Amino acid sequence: MQAEKIYPRSSDKETVYLKNVITNPAIVVGDYTMYNDFVNDPVDFQKNNVLYHYPINHDKLIIGKFCSIACGARFLFNSANHSMTSLATYPFPIFFEEWGLDVSHITDAWDNKGDIVIGNDVWIGYEAVIFAGVTIGDGAIIGTRAVVTKDVPPYTIVGGVPAKPIRKRFSNDDIAALLKMKWWDWPVEQIKEHIAEIQSGKITDLERKYL
Repeated sequence: MQAEKIYPRSSDKETVYLKNVITNPAIVVGDYTMYNDFVNDPVDFQKNNVLYHYPINHDKLIIGKFCSIACGARFLFNSANHSMTSLATYPFPIFFEEWGLDVSHITDAWDNKGDIVIGNDVWIGYEAVIFAGVTIGDGAIIGTRAVVTKDVPPYTIVGGVPAKPIRKRFSNDDIAALLKMKWWDWPVEQIKEHIAEIQSGKITDLERKYL
């Protein structure tokens, strides 16, 4: 279980354990996931980086354990959308007072594509943007300033606008083994014991310890 401290390094106020600075119940963050910000106070992540995330829409941001989120990464939620099925893109329901509409229909102003779900051990690069409804698999890497509009498979590197797959990080067999082991769910002491094998980049080293 992660300690309740905010800063992983006592001398570094630009990096936080994200779980310990979140107060919004619609944002769920796993243990040891960290966010770095050298422009704004990283403590303000939910205000500066989670955008158009209004309670009326009931959508969630779910981030797994041991993720690394770089400065300026943004999570763009459903209320940023305008309805594509309407004959007009203008969001009339938002301005219900002006047009004499029922406030209960305010969410008709946008298309609701669902939650944003980030797996475990995901690295999200500098100023990347993740759109509503996207799921990013365990171990994926999101390139700098990528705009992610579609799901990203586990252990896949994506980049560009819109983001597209560049390559898989490991072979299909190694990916399957990692997804089976789920090292991020191990007890802390077990992870500490096997950091050398995890860092080695050789799945066989970790498998020998795991099996």
